Amino acid sequence: MSGRFAWKDVVPYWVIQVVAASVAGLVLFVIASGKDGFSASASGFATNGYGDRSPNGYGLAACLVCEVVMTAVFLYVILGSTDDRGPKSFAPIAIGFTLTIIHLVSIPVTNTSVNPARSLGVAWFAGGAALGQVWLFILAPLIGAAIAGASYAAITGAPPRPRRRRRRQQPRLTLPLHRERNGPISDRR
Repeated sequence: MSGRFAWKDVVPYWVIQVVAASVAGLVLFVIASGKDGFSASASGFATNGYGDRSPNGYGLAACLVCEVVMTAVFLYVILGSTDDRGPKSFAPIAIGFTLTIIHLVSIPVTNTSVNPARSLGVAWFAGGAALGQVWLFILAPLIGAAIAGASYAAITGAPPRPRRRRRRQQPRLTLPLHRERNGPISDRR
């Protein structure tokens, strides 16, 4: 929505994110299953939730607002720090710091999603109630991202311009030029 990503690439990008998050969830599941008595559904397995599945019992509305706002803030920071109007080397620091703060604030509320793939990647293995509530953690980050993407230009006063990597100019392939003794430069054939 901010104009930084071609619409034709959105669905493949989402699919790759969900597949990668699911593989990561599988790796965690295999590791955690090595402990006697482990149960992904009983432990929650780092899934997101509201109500009795929220780490501190926050309700649906609070969790929805939390995830929408945290995702929008995260996307504003990503868009701002990767805009070519900003400092060139600041993006990793700004993005990493913001994601850390988002986790510190929202882990007690929802276990922090801000990315539907992250939520799905572990929900498959926890099953049951986790899968029943995962819709919120797909919908809320999409709403937050849409808000940030659609409003970024209005807030900053200019359309976003992603940094473009400069291509190194390739040397042109030409015939070698040789200077003749006491004469002009010419192609030697």
